[in-house]
Amino acid sequence: MKTQPLKKLNILWIFLLMIAIVGVQDVNAQKKSKKKKKGDKKEVVAPKPKPKPKGKTIASLTKSSKKIEGLFTIYQDTITGSVKLLVKDDQLNKDFIYFSQIADGVTEAGAYRGSYRGSSVFHIRNYFNKIEFVAPNTAFYFDKNNAISKSADANISEAVIASGKILASDKKKGEHLIDANGLFLSETFTRIKQPRFPGQSPFAFSLGRFDKNKSKINAIKNYPENTNVKTEYVYSNPSVINGGSNAVTDGRNVSIKVFHTFMNMPTDDYEVRMDDPRVGYFLTETNDMTTTETVNYRDMIHRWKLVKKNPEAAISEPVEPITWWIENSTPVEWRETIKEGVLAWNEAFEKAGFNNAMVVKVQPDDADWDAGDVRYNVLRWTSSPNPPFGGYGPSFVNPRTGQILGADIMLEYVHFTNRVFADKLYNNASKNMMLETTEELEAKKFLAKNNLLFCSAGHVMHENLQLGTAVLQATGASALDMEAIKKEGMKSLIMHEVGHTLGLNHNMKASQLFSPAQLADKDFIKGKALTGSVMDYAGINITNDRSKQGQYYDMAVGPYDIWAIQFGYTPFKSEAERNALLNRSTEPELIFGNDADDMRSPGKAIDPRVMIGDLSNDQITYSINRFELVNDMMKNLKTQFLKKGETYEDLRRAYYTLHNQTRIAGGVISRFIGGVYVDRSTYGQEGGTQPYTPVSLEDQKRAMAALKKYIFAPNAFDTPNEVYNYLARQRRGYNFFGGPEDPKIHEQVLGYQTSILAHIMHPNTLQRISNSELYGNQYKLSTFMTDLNNMMFKPDVYGSINSFRQNLQAVYTQRLISMVTGRTSGRFSVAAKSMAIYNLKNIKTWASNGTGDLATKAHKNHLKTLITNAMKEIK
Repeated sequence: MKTQPLKKLNILWIFLLMIAIVGVQDVNAQKKSKKKKKGDKKEVVAPKPKPKPKGKTIASLTKSSKKIEGLFTIYQDTITGSVKLLVKDDQLNKDFIYFSQIADGVTEAGAYRGSYRGSSVFHIRNYFNKIEFVAPNTAFYFDKNNAISKSADANISEAVIASGKILASDKKKGEHLIDANGLFLSETFTRIKQPRFPGQSPFAFSLGRFDKNKSKINAIKNYPENTNVKTEYVYSNPSVINGGSNAVTDGRNVSIKVFHTFMNMPTDDYEVRMDDPRVGYFLTETNDMTTTETVNYRDMIHRWKLVKKNPEAAISEPVEPITWWIENSTPVEWRETIKEGVLAWNEAFEKAGFNNAMVVKVQPDDADWDAGDVRYNVLRWTSSPNPPFGGYGPSFVNPRTGQILGADIMLEYVHFTNRVFADKLYNNASKNMMLETTEELEAKKFLAKNNLLFCSAGHVMHENLQLGTAVLQATGASALDMEAIKKEGMKSLIMHEVGHTLGLNHNMKASQLFSPAQLADKDFIKGKALTGSVMDYAGINITNDRSKQGQYYDMAVGPYDIWAIQFGYTPFKSEAERNALLNRSTEPELIFGNDADDMRSPGKAIDPRVMIGDLSNDQITYSINRFELVNDMMKNLKTQFLKKGETYEDLRRAYYTLHNQTRIAGGVISRFIGGVYVDRSTYGQEGGTQPYTPVSLEDQKRAMAALKKYIFAPNAFDTPNEVYNYLARQRRGYNFFGGPEDPKIHEQVLGYQTSILAHIMHPNTLQRISNSELYGNQYKLSTFMTDLNNMMFKPDVYGSINSFRQNLQAVYTQRLISMVTGRTSGRFSVAAKSMAIYNLKNIKTWASNGTGDLATKAHKNHLKTLITNAMKEIK
């Protein structure tokens, strides 16, 4: 009875559950029914569309940026400083020019204020969703009228410099936006950090890794024809070994500031002018791939676009002159001299048909433009801690045509000072004895190809000024005389560097213009160029007889300079007119030889006339006069350069300057040994000679006699012993920490002597002496090497040998041994090796006579031991 109500309750629960289930099913059925009804097209209710996400637009991506309009519109974010670049459709597939120069840097890295990094052509193209920056190869020329030009791209690689994703586009306006940080804050367009070469010391100064986080854009200046971006590249190296000089604040973090310039390609109305090897212009080298001639050179000289206002006039002002600005950093007292140096070139341009082609202005102190602006050609000044040059005159060109588009001249204040860099006055002896390795030669080629070898005229002129002021100081010259020699030197240097900016390269052969007697005639040379060209690295004109002293430097552009400007800038009316001018190249005052021909490095080039530090058409006599001047001054050095109450730095400077001049003169003379005169005239040209003519036997013998007396003799580089006691450097803090301060007298003299040996015993020189016997050289290799051996030993055979000669003989003997057993022995000819062995045996015989003091006997035993051991290796 008690369970019945429970059953009823369970039944009730079951009933309610069934109703619930049926109800749910009914509701689901109704929902399904409603869905079917909604399937009726007439009654379809469209779902509300989801809001479409807005696409990124140029406006949205640049809303927090400053718009800088110009050739290329740039947006710079006002919060982060990041930049974006706007590329327009009409800028696609079109040529532009890129150029860069260093705004500021450090000399240790080879990147310093004003150094140019070259120019290149680039164009922009759209590749799907990317924008590419591409540099075409401009080294080859194809005549479009030749069918072969259709394969102009075969096996020639263009460079895809950069590729960036398009962030947004405006199709109506034809505009595309890309991120430009990667373009400007990287080495995409220009390489700053140079590669390390095989054999380079790991302890040499080197930039660290490019640091994107620290690098930044310093300034953006935009104009209709060009866009300029100044960036600061920071290189980080937390474990730096060599931190550089005092000019580098922290070697772990080095900043190099770079100007990037993007330019419109100039209009095509510029007249290309082709090179001729008889004149020296900088070139844009191209090869004509459609000619069948033996030589396919199609080289365009670098020159400005000068157009006459009046084409019919013999002499006319140009439509647009070459305008120079003297930077406001220039010492005021030198501005007029600098102006004179620039305007001196107007004499040459008048001969080419242009009046007032060169114009000079002074940058106002309140100028709103920077000297790095490519729209201005500026004469700039710096006073660097480690001056890389005394003067430097680069220009940049259109690679398609060779047209010069801009130039600067960098000048260092060190030119005016008496500061001497001892490492530039004499070389390390062991270095002078070494031959260049293949790696070193490749390194030089790389530097030349990348426009990293610069003009050294300023260094040479600084050495000249050091000598000139030393001579004047010794003769009690007035302050007015001291000022005059500096102004002459500055004008000459300006003319030289301006010549570079006009397209001219060096002419190291130009010093042959006058004889020593003419140069000593002050009335004859007054106001003239002392050389055929201011583009030479000539020696300073100093007369031994001080009463005959005239001017010291070129005071006008030379006859070669005028002729070269005529070739580059005259609007020739015919090819015959051009050829008539070029056929004058055989005139003595127009001879030419540039850096590729010069003989300043041991074993390099062949023509002794193409040399630096020389003067006159009788270089041997000129050099002997210099030897005599130095030796005469050395006698009274102490009394002339010591002043009561002052340190000994002036005496030390004069001592090194004078002996360095002996080294320079010795180098000039040494190039006559095995020398061959070169004539670049064409076959049959009036006044021309055969291309190669060996130096006469007489002159080679004269050169050897001078070397014997002034370079290698027992009393060479003679100095009163008492002078050595006073060659003291001024103490400054811990400046002697790196080594003992005593003067390294033997090492210095040996360095000078081995700089001469390095050339006359170079494999190229010895090989040329032998080869040139086949076409006229009368100074045979066997005779020369016997003369040299006698020069080194005969004066000392029966007596005691002084310490200077002992050093020289030991190095000379080691040099002979290295010719037959050393690592570079393979570079020497069989004939040279045979003579080396012959001379070594003679030396051993001489060293066996047992004469002389104890030091001499020990020295002779040393030589015998070296030779005996070497002979074992030879067997």
